Amino acid sequence: MVTLETPLKGVVGDKTAAALDKGLDLRTVGDLLRHYPRRYDERGEHTDLATLEIGDQVTLMAQVQRVTAKQMKQRRGSILEVLIGDGIRTITATFFNQPWRERELKVGKWGLFAGKVTEFREKRQLNGPDYVLLDPDGDAASEIEEFAGAIIPVYPAAAGLPTWVISKCVRMALEMLEPPPDPLPSSLRAERKLVGLEKALRDIHRPPTMDALYAAKKRLKWDEAFALQVTLVQRKQRAADWPAKARPGLADGLLAAFDRSLPYTLTNGQVQVGAEIAADLAAEHPMHRLLQGDVGAGKTLVALRAILQVIDSGGQAALLAPTEVLAGQHHRGIVELLGPLAARADEKALAGMLGGPTGLGVELLTGSLGVAARRRVLAGLASGETGLIIGTHALLSEGVDFADLGLVVVDEQHRFGVEQRDVLRAKADQPPHTLVMTATPIPRTVAMTVYGDLEVSALTELPAGRSPIATHVVPMGDQRWLDRAWARVREEVDKGHQAYVVCPRIGDEEPGGATDRRPPLAVLDVAPELAEGPLKGLGVGILHGRMAAEDKDAVMRAYAAGDLDVLVATTVIEVGVNVPNATMMVILDAERFGVSQLHQLRGRVGRGSAPGLCLLVSEAVPESPSGERLAAVASTTDGFRLAELDLEQRREGDVLGAAQSGKRSAVRLLSVIRDADLITEARAAATDLLAGDLELVGHPALAATVATLVAEDRAEYLEKG
Repeated sequence: MVTLETPLKGVVGDKTAAALDKGLDLRTVGDLLRHYPRRYDERGEHTDLATLEIGDQVTLMAQVQRVTAKQMKQRRGSILEVLIGDGIRTITATFFNQPWRERELKVGKWGLFAGKVTEFREKRQLNGPDYVLLDPDGDAASEIEEFAGAIIPVYPAAAGLPTWVISKCVRMALEMLEPPPDPLPSSLRAERKLVGLEKALRDIHRPPTMDALYAAKKRLKWDEAFALQVTLVQRKQRAADWPAKARPGLADGLLAAFDRSLPYTLTNGQVQVGAEIAADLAAEHPMHRLLQGDVGAGKTLVALRAILQVIDSGGQAALLAPTEVLAGQHHRGIVELLGPLAARADEKALAGMLGGPTGLGVELLTGSLGVAARRRVLAGLASGETGLIIGTHALLSEGVDFADLGLVVVDEQHRFGVEQRDVLRAKADQPPHTLVMTATPIPRTVAMTVYGDLEVSALTELPAGRSPIATHVVPMGDQRWLDRAWARVREEVDKGHQAYVVCPRIGDEEPGGATDRRPPLAVLDVAPELAEGPLKGLGVGILHGRMAAEDKDAVMRAYAAGDLDVLVATTVIEVGVNVPNATMMVILDAERFGVSQLHQLRGRVGRGSAPGLCLLVSEAVPESPSGERLAAVASTTDGFRLAELDLEQRREGDVLGAAQSGKRSAVRLLSVIRDADLITEARAAATDLLAGDLELVGHPALAATVATLVAEDRAEYLEKG
């Protein structure tokens, strides 16, 4: 009997099963049947070749239009050039030393061609693609029978596993599959008009009609959304029952003193969000809150006020940052904001002047800290003299003990695995309150899906004094534009300001394998070229992630002090770096960065009173997806709008954490933008179901499906708090 749990080797044979495991991480029949087609081709409707980009792995339905056999001039051998097209555009498929293929690839034949898009003499081509020809009479060889229907599934493929091989394996699995138990309650299926699981699995792989395909997709999207929401609602309800120490603060403690010392008033959003967090901290259950806001919205100030409330209540706080540069930046910025409040009580001459605690003690702990300094910091933490510790993953190491950890603030959540964060939480006697800060805004349905067990607070207005940032796309191929860009850098420096130049690569990496693209520009190459060329005479520094911690810190201090005019850096400056005098940024090879990354980088300028300027230098064609992405970033500084655009252009699995967790995503069909309404409905249905059966005792098939679709480590990753 073949079920969804049956290993594939018993269905498709050992050799093919091994290839599916190695190439696509598919081990069971369930894995294979949830490897859904990427798209569907219909006879008479052909792929738009205009959407192809260099480096893409593609499967095209195309017709042979011309076949040309040539002898190579430089060396022995032959080349077969086959022009294939979709009726509108064409691309050349090339085959080296395979003259016999000319007998198969006859002009007029339709086929599926699978391979990597490369470029030769500025023309796109497929180099030695796999292919299968479609027989219009329907009496083709056995491997072509996969495509006998009017609707042809095209699967995400891998080397040695073209779409037609996967399709054949799916057919074999479906022929042998026993009807699986349906995990969705029958009342829910009836209410939502959802087809059964077995029919959905058959119809998504072998759709008899487009209506049947739509119904199958709707049902399987419900499985994904419902499994995720059940998991997140379960965790949210369980967490609500945990005990925690209330941290109500003091009427006239450190927080009150800090608020009096601020030279500006808080924004309405900061006041409102601060009140939400303060109420959470005063409760006897742990806070699990997501704090999001646009670049420069003042999230750190809100987090610092929460930290002061906890310290006023006798507790300690830890701020976990993803990099040493960002940890150091947070430390300097917070000490500067706090002024004399930052010192430890035993170090102050102000004892008793505040009418409450006399200081909180702010310390920095990173992996590069010396032995003596580390010993001093650890002693202050264990004794309770240190109220706030800011650090990297070094905070997670053994020997870091707190007197009374009351609040964990996690900055840039996506860079930390949940296991690391849980180590820090385990250092408290009771679960500490948790505040997660995100670098960029998150669309509502992403927050509901990825951060579904957190309360969400959003800062939507920028503090007074922030300057506007103008953004323009600069074509790399036009030297006049490049010259003008470097001239603008000089103009900013002449006005007394500073600039950043951002590159995708450091430059000391091992050379990669053969590629059809130019290597990305590198800091170690660009910096000396600028210092000896267009920016000669200016103070040019470099910063990247592989520098020693003390060197990175020295460079950032020099730049912040104005001793450097231009900083050539990687994305190590993407988050948290705050130099108000920096007014200009030039991002080289801008098309190699994502939307959120570009928005983050741009947020490093315009942080003072002078307006900011960001130039996106790119060789992307304006009409290409990359060019359109850059144009969108240049057109708006609204981080919430850009977050939605970023989401539209990324794989949903990336959004939902697969890339960070190293696992295959449990979400294959669900789109957190297109399926926003479905996700909202699934959330409500999950809440209703779990209200009477939190552990799914009465729904064993659903419990098993949740465990399969959202494996325990994925659920932990999704928990975010």
